[in-house]
Amino acid sequence: MDLLMDEELILASSSHVRKELLLKANISFISVKPNIDEAEVKSSLLMEGYSPRNIADALAELKASKISLKHPNSLVLGCDQVLEFEGSLLEKPASKNSAVEQLLKLSGERHVAFSAAVIFENCQPIWRFVGKTELFFKKNSAKYINDYVNRNWDSIKNSVGGYKIEEEGCRLCTKINGDYFSILGIPLLEIINFLGVKGVIDA
Repeated sequence: MDLLMDEELILASSSHVRKELLLKANISFISVKPNIDEAEVKSSLLMEGYSPRNIADALAELKASKISLKHPNSLVLGCDQVLEFEGSLLEKPASKNSAVEQLLKLSGERHVAFSAAVIFENCQPIWRFVGKTELFFKKNSAKYINDYVNRNWDSIKNSVGGYKIEEEGCRLCTKINGDYFSILGIPLLEIINFLGVKGVIDA
């Protein structure tokens, strides 16, 4: 949709996955990308000592607040996700080699996805949630990881962690503790529950 009307739900993101999940849930919305240098903001928050959980929350709030300033009469949903491993944030792989190196580190180990959502109305936050999901990777062979990256590079090169759990990346994993949708970058069930209570969608 190209036209934006007041009181419409706005997703402060251009993420294809987030848009697709909301559409499949039959939720009407407009997508507006906030102009934010996420890498710079994330770096600044790390220097200030923010935890991975609070970085996800702060970035989600920043996205929603920026769009809400232009559309105060709409509900604005901001989302962000970070992956944490041994106290450090995982990044999008810069190359196939870096993706392989990162997946080898995760092999046989546990890492955590923090998926945050913040909703603004009238330029103020009215709801927020941060989901925590633990992912346990099996001990994958170096050969399989190399082959996986080569087969899936076009799909995973823009994914934090260097894998997509909704695709072949599920074969890297042995167990998940938490919400599947949060791994995809949006705590969808909690958002649906809030929108239903708010009367934005039928409940």
